[in-house]
Amino acid sequence: MALKLERIYTKPADLSGYRVLVDRLWPRGISKVNAKLDRWEKSIGPSTDLRKWFNHDPEKFPEFRARYLAELAANPDKDAFLQLLAEQLPQQDVILLYGAKDQTHNQAVVLKAWLQAQLAGQVSAERLAD
Repeated sequence: MALKLERIYTKPADLSGYRVLVDRLWPRGISKVNAKLDRWEKSIGPSTDLRKWFNHDPEKFPEFRARYLAELAANPDKDAFLQLLAEQLPQQDVILLYGAKDQTHNQAVVLKAWLQAQLAGQVSAERLAD
């Protein structure tokens, strides 16, 4: 199965996958019923200070990526989130939902790449242990 990105403000492209909101703030104007979420992982989103500093400025994106990756590395909730995805991905697609207008320069793009690297590392480690 695949790890996908989807903007929460667009009509859901895939309701059959496991849908996880990865923003720290609830998206303005979206009702919890219409969001069609399986889970909201607000603690995995960038800190308020980092989010405010970045302010969705594409020129700041490389520095934002580096700072957010550092936050992810130190995040005490990351292991449980990785475990959740490792459990869901064999069964169904996992869709990371985000609210940002810019579909290229946002935390979900960074998070997806980080998750893919982390999950690939877990699979490699498990294969080595066999």
